[in-house]
Formats: sequence, structure tokens, C-alpha cells
Amino acid sequence: MYPFGKGIARHLPLALLMLPLLLYVVFGFGPSVATIFFSFTNATGLPGVEWKFVGWHNYERFFFSSDQKERIRSIVNTVYFSFAVVIIQNAIGLWMAVLLNRKLRGDAFYRATFFLPVVLGVTVSGLVWRMMTNPLGGPMKELFGWFGAKSTFFSDYNSAFEWVIFVQIWMYMGYSMTIFLAGLQSIPKDLYEAGHIDGTSRWQSFRHITFPMIAPAFTVNIMLSIIGALQTFDIIYVLTNGGFNTRTLAFDVYRDAIANNRVADFGLASAGAMIQFVFVFAVTVAAMIYLRRREVEL
Repeated sequence: MYPFGKGIARHLPLALLMLPLLLYVVFGFGPSVATIFFSFTNATGLPGVEWKFVGWHNYERFFFSSDQKERIRSIVNTVYFSFAVVIIQNAIGLWMAVLLNRKLRGDAFYRATFFLPVVLGVTVSGLVWRMMTNPLGGPMKELFGWFGAKSTFFSDYNSAFEWVIFVQIWMYMGYSMTIFLAGLQSIPKDLYEAGHIDGTSRWQSFRHITFPMIAPAFTVNIMLSIIGALQTFDIIYVLTNGGFNTRTLAFDVYRDAIANNRVADFGLASAGAMIQFVFVFAVTVAAMIYLRRREVEL
């Protein structure tokens, strides 16, 4: 019954758990601790250059350096980006989920189509939209021309950031739709039938039956979109490389760490990453407490 003996069989589950735990420590927890450590040093990307501890100097540089205005603008952009993405992405995702939940003909095709941008990935999606919005003859330029409008899209200082927000929502609204759809399909039909007997309208049915029942799905979507939006830098890199007023806090961390045609500043990048972590953690915890409380009230 125990080919390896009772002792080995008893400890086998623990041994099997050691591999994923080791992978987490090496690739997850370890780099996080290293980030805290490097945030207090002046480490750079130059080989052979000695580094030393500088205390809170990197944090002071982050807030009070010569490019302070750019840092503040990045934080403002981050907040604006997060609010826009969270609200619009979840509103559109919920609307699409409600439509698909009505058993439309070909609903499997629509689900796959709406979810396709999630599968494509950031680089492919970004390059597709770069070609679509090519100001020298892209399809979007021709489309705008039909209505007598002009735009340079991701090269326009006044609207480039809004176009980045649009692409971000386009990429991940299918993910939100899928979670909402799963919540909608778990609602018993008896509740709607009872509400119909009581004479509820469609809005009343949605307000008093649908919305309270999908509150957990709503919480999951809000939390995922908040965390994702606050940490977004990759689509910004692909579309604008941080130009045209599209820098965010996460992109600044990436820029400082990767060097961006200058000497990498691992200390400053690590300090920015820690500030971003505190910001994301505070917003996430506050949102979680509020949404969980709303679930109980509903």
C-alpha cells in the first residue's frame, strides 16, 4: 500500500510543496526583498562600480529632484489613468456581459471576439494600434477624414494619453466581461420569475436582483482593474515610450531601471517601486474594505 514506506508517504505532500515554494522565494519574494534593499543604495547599471548605502537619499530624490514637476505629473497621470480605466472598463464589461447573457445567436463567437485582445498580449495589441493610427495614412486617419476630423493620435500631446487609455480598456474589457458573465450565469432564474410576478421592471430587476447577486464579481473586477491600471507601463512603452505627456509612476520606475539611453539608476528605481507599492497597497486595501462593506449592505 505504501511502496516508499509510511514515513516517506507522510512527508511526500510537504516535499511536493517545496518546489513551488522555492520558485516563489527565488522569483517572487526574493526580488521584492532585494528591491527594498537596493532602494537604500546608490547602485547603478555600470559593471565594476562600487555602491554603498545612502539611507533615504533616493526617496528624497524621487520627490525633490530637479524633475519634481515631471514626477508630480506622473502621479497625477497615474490617478487619472486608473480612474478612467476602472470606471469605463467595468461599465463596458458589465454592459457586454448583460447583452451576452440574453443568449444571443452566435454568443460564443462574440465572447471569443471580445476576449481576443486579452490573448493577443500587450506588444501585439500596441503594434496593431500603432499601425491603425499611423498619421501618414493609417485606417484611423482615413476614418477621421471622412468626418472632416484630424488627429495625430499617439503623437498628439493633448490627446495621446486618452488614446493610451482607450487601448488599455480595449485590451482588458473582455476579461472584465468574462468575470461579470460568470456572475450573471450563476444567478437562479427563479429570482427573476418571482420578481416578474411582483411586477418589477427591467431596471428594478437589475437594481434589486442582478446587481446584488453579482456584487462579488464586481468586487473582483474592480480590484483587478485597480491593481492592473496602477501598475501599467508596458502599453505606454509600446505606444508612446512615455512621450507626449503619457508618463505614469510605473513607467518612471521602468525608465529609471532600464536606463532609457542613460545610466540605469537601480537605487532610484527601487525607491520608486517601493513608493508605487505603498500607493497600490493603500488604494487596494481601501477599495477592498469599501466594496466588501457594500456587498453586505446590498
